[in-house]
Amino acid sequence: MNRLLPLGLFILAFALPAMAQGNVVLCASEDGRRHVCAADTRGGVQMTRQHSESPCIQGSTWGFDRQGIWVDRGCRAEFTITNYAYHDFRTNRGKSGDITCSSDDEHRHYCETGPYRSVRLQQQISGSPCIEGRSWGRDVNGIWVDRGCRAVFRIR
Repeated sequence: MNRLLPLGLFILAFALPAMAQGNVVLCASEDGRRHVCAADTRGGVQMTRQHSESPCIQGSTWGFDRQGIWVDRGCRAEFTITNYAYHDFRTNRGKSGDITCSSDDEHRHYCETGPYRSVRLQQQISGSPCIEGRSWGRDVNGIWVDRGCRAVFRIR
């Protein structure tokens, strides 16, 4: 029975490139080509378990964008998706809350926070470092993130 488990996982991964189980997605490049597994990645993604012998390296053989999680060159792995919680600070002036802001493509991105507020890094969710003034900060546009920083920020 235990010998059939890897075969069953292979068949299931090939037949269903993206299988959502709560916040876990199995995504596979069985044919060595790039595949996209549809998922809501706004909260961030982390590889939690590799199933392939081919390496799964973020930015090289796997990554994520607005369309979902992508894998390439034989990478097959389970990915955990962080829940995305949208909070419209423009309609909740004076209230505190958390906001997730991500630089998934290594470029600068802004997350609107409404009027000038106190901002504190609450939890880093990326493998890339989040360093204030270097890979994240705030200005008149809100919170900015850069260089792969993904984090939850506490707004007051």
